Amino acid sequence: MQLVILDRDGVINHDSDDYIRSAEQWTPIDGSIEAIARLSKAGYTLVVATNQSGLARGYFDLDDLEAMHAKLSDAVESAGGQLGAIFYCPHGPDDECKCRKPLPGLIDAIEAEFNTSAESVPFIGDSLRDLQAGASKGCRLMLVKTGKGEATLKQLEPQGSDGNTYTLNGQSVEVFTDLAHAVDAIQS
Repeated sequence: MQLVILDRDGVINHDSDDYIRSAEQWTPIDGSIEAIARLSKAGYTLVVATNQSGLARGYFDLDDLEAMHAKLSDAVESAGGQLGAIFYCPHGPDDECKCRKPLPGLIDAIEAEFNTSAESVPFIGDSLRDLQAGASKGCRLMLVKTGKGEATLKQLEPQGSDGNTYTLNGQSVEVFTDLAHAVDAIQS
């Protein structure tokens, strides 16, 4: 199985410091849905791993979250692809759970669900938490500049002179404009 793990907010859809609270507020970043569909059609299993502390904070409820994820899944299906699964952490930052990124609990759950290892699997995110979670499992780290990506880039060490490769605690991080460009690299 060819697995790819994606963060949601800031990678697939536009993010907000006030949280995405409803399906109406959930809007995809240009090209992201088509990029997911392209990988799906090429035989990849795409899985979303997302922190959703807005649930714990009371900003939205489970029905709202399920409506957002239905909108995402429907959009990918309309583009000819499909998502393998969506895993989310419903906890707040002080809940001491094991699933909130940067901890690897969501990736552990993905490994268990799909009976595979996430080692070397592309993990595409926009935040330092995403990269840290992926690094802890030996994933191929891919940062997009959308969402919080530009701010995250400033926290990484440049590697080489190409301007597209950085490191996080010695592990290589590839940097891309957006999800569509990261998908190009996966397929090349």
